Amino acid sequence: MVFSSIIFLLYFFPIVFILYFLLHNKVKNAFLLIVSILFYMWGAPKFIFAILLTTCIDFFLVNTMHRSSSEKKRKLFLVLSLSLNVGMLFYFKYCNFFIDNANAILGVFTTKQIHWADIVLPIGISFYTFESLTYVVDVYRRVHKPLANFWDYQLYIILFPKLIAGPIIRYHELSDQIKGRIGKETIDGALTGFYRFIIGLSKKVLIANTMAAFADQIFNTKIAELNTPMAWLGMLAYTFQIYFDFSGYSDMAIGMGKMLGFKFPENFNNPYTSLSITEFWRRWHITLGSWMKNYLYIPLGGNQVNSKMKLFFNLWLVFLISGFWHGAAWTFIFWGIYHGLLLIAERLFLLKVYAKLPKFIPLIITFLLVAVGWVFFRAESFKDAALFVKKLLAFNFSSNYIYINGELIFYFILAFLFSFITLSSFGKKLQERIYFSNYSQVGYVAATLCSITLFYYCVASISSSTFNPFIYFRF
Repeated sequence: MVFSSIIFLLYFFPIVFILYFLLHNKVKNAFLLIVSILFYMWGAPKFIFAILLTTCIDFFLVNTMHRSSSEKKRKLFLVLSLSLNVGMLFYFKYCNFFIDNANAILGVFTTKQIHWADIVLPIGISFYTFESLTYVVDVYRRVHKPLANFWDYQLYIILFPKLIAGPIIRYHELSDQIKGRIGKETIDGALTGFYRFIIGLSKKVLIANTMAAFADQIFNTKIAELNTPMAWLGMLAYTFQIYFDFSGYSDMAIGMGKMLGFKFPENFNNPYTSLSITEFWRRWHITLGSWMKNYLYIPLGGNQVNSKMKLFFNLWLVFLISGFWHGAAWTFIFWGIYHGLLLIAERLFLLKVYAKLPKFIPLIITFLLVAVGWVFFRAESFKDAALFVKKLLAFNFSSNYIYINGELIFYFILAFLFSFITLSSFGKKLQERIYFSNYSQVGYVAATLCSITLFYYCVASISSSTFNPFIYFRF
């Protein structure tokens, strides 16, 4: 069930929200767990049992690990839990990839092939697997005690606002809220959460969907028929699509969480205003970056390694894994390696060069480097991506153009505006006021009226079109 679907907007969440506040405090978590299971079953009924089974085994393993006084036993249960979660992710997400590549290699030498039934990818498996991993690792590190109640742990993993595409919430960030928030929900939290949800919904429906339709039109065109302006517009459309799609989803998740009394971590901070790739990764998909840092980069040695070569290798490896996490394809692997190499280049010399230049130059360079990377993220194959990038540099201005109407131009301008508005002091203050400030009575009235108006336009847009993709569902 997509957040931006009619059934979710007009039926599922309004009913859940109303019942949640009518129910007694003692049964609120049980209610949320039930509706979260129903939410997941709506889109993937067969796979809910995989989640419930792994969480059940995990709960037992982690609690046994916590009670063990022997370090060897603790490590044994840690390894068992990690193997379970990583094994499930590998089986569902990567088996097809490795079998296909093995068959491609075998095809060079023999006609024999490995026969393997295609495995369907469970929705959101990359996200809830990473959260399961944070649970066992944080308990092993004694960052936090395990949850004593099995159903509370189930709720931590399956809580529907963040189940499908994050934010990736580390165990210790949410554990105290499972029971601690009950009875502390406020009208202020419900209203400001609603405003945040509407901002995300508007990003997704009004901007991302418009950009997606145009990006699909360009990327589905035969590359030989594209000229340079169309290639650039297609790349920029996808660059804005993926940002407003994913950040919009995160805003909706954070907003719904707030309406239900939870405080989720921020996941985006105006990433396209970054002056370097290093800064970009502090602003883009913040919870994934935090996860990679705390559970991969630091355990590998972080910045404390004794040689630059080791440091650079660790950076490269972390981003290779990040690319592979996003998808089981060579395009995603290259995208991860590409960002890793850019980070290494910045540490070697680029940051020093950027420091000597006017700020708008590294801003433009960083944005273009990110946008080119998105071509590999979007393309169906590495060959297609390479040919598309070649078109960007071909200086081919033939008359083979795709029609661009006034509506598309308007949303391109809107996408540029909201991507870069915080470069001005006015934009920063406006964002702070809308997202994080306390509202006056007049502010509540104005924000409510604006939110209702935007909600109406979003629902009207969804109702009049069957085109409502969501990029991160496949992850």
